[in-house]
Amino acid sequence: MIENQSDNIDIKENDESNQDNAPENTSSAEDKIIENDELSSQKTEEINTEELKNTISNNDARLEQLEKEHETLKNQYVRISADFDNFRKRQSRDQDDLKIQLVSKTLTSILPIVDNFERARQQLKPESEEALTLHRSYQGLYKQLVEVLKQQGVAPMRVVGQEFDPNLHEAVLREPSEEFKEDLILEELQRGYHLEGKVLRHALVKVSMGPGKQNSQEEVEKDTVEEDIDSEENTSEDE
Repeated sequence: MIENQSDNIDIKENDESNQDNAPENTSSAEDKIIENDELSSQKTEEINTEELKNTISNNDARLEQLEKEHETLKNQYVRISADFDNFRKRQSRDQDDLKIQLVSKTLTSILPIVDNFERARQQLKPESEEALTLHRSYQGLYKQLVEVLKQQGVAPMRVVGQEFDPNLHEAVLREPSEEFKEDLILEELQRGYHLEGKVLRHALVKVSMGPGKQNSQEEVEKDTVEEDIDSEENTSEDE
């Protein structure tokens, strides 16, 4: 009986000791679980942060690429727009030049008729009433023709007394003049015309050589003749 009581006491002490150790073991397990949860949460946050950084980095790279593509497309658009504008201006200029060429060709073929009208006006001197009436009719036609030329932008050159300009004039004759200095136009042999500021037909003119040119030329010719005579005399004496 005494032994059984002693065994019961030992069992109770073991149970009490186990009960005393149980809360400590439970607390330790909970701490480990919490610690594991914190580590897992920290790792998750680190992974999320890294993914976010990668996403931001990729977005920045993509944005930079898009900006470069936008700049390239913008430059292409500006270049194409400039090329088209230049093409449009060139086409307009070519059309204007072609129009002027066609008009110039047509008007140039009409100018000889104008020349004939002017020659007839200078030569005709009506004396009778019938001739005067005919002359007035002719003058009316001539004025109409001149008016049409003006409407087309044709303007006559005024050349007498002007300095000779090969871009505007064509020198047919040159002669000495006491009145005009050298390279001034003495006479208009055929009238020249402008078309919208450009030369439609060059003026045929007579140009001054200036005073004293004739005498100088005669002296040169005289000296040449005298030299020829002296040369012939020397040849005769040698023979």
